[in-house]
Amino acid sequence: MSSYTSQELSTIAQAPTLVGMAVAIADLGIVSTAIEATAMSKEIAGAAKKYPNNSIIQSVFAEEVLRSGAIKLERPHIEPEDAKSGAVVDRAILAVNAAIAAVGDKATAEEIHEFKVFVYSCAEAVANAAGSGLFGSGSSKV
Repeated sequence: MSSYTSQELSTIAQAPTLVGMAVAIADLGIVSTAIEATAMSKEIAGAAKKYPNNSIIQSVFAEEVLRSGAIKLERPHIEPEDAKSGAVVDRAILAVNAAIAAVGDKATAEEIHEFKVFVYSCAEAVANAAGSGLFGSGSSKV
């Protein structure tokens, strides 16, 4: 059983989602955004297998946790002006800092490092998922 409260779990869950959204907003497109969302979903779905000994990731992203609906991975609400002003990037940074604070002393330094690597890998998966241009098939966004 997780040693995190439901609020801490929600806070932890928001970090990779908001970071992925911040990256996706850098170059919006209907098709490319769908491709990027799929890439982020795959990264999140594979996190528990990739980090089997990480209590943070297992508490939030384990397959049985995701299936149970105990944690809702909701798409962050982002206003168009947040995207234009760069405020979504600030929100993503705050979300990561809040997730690390929520972990507190309940995880090891190695687990916290792995969680940060996981969040980065979500951003990287989104960045590499689609290029610009027609249907996201153009040059890489990265």
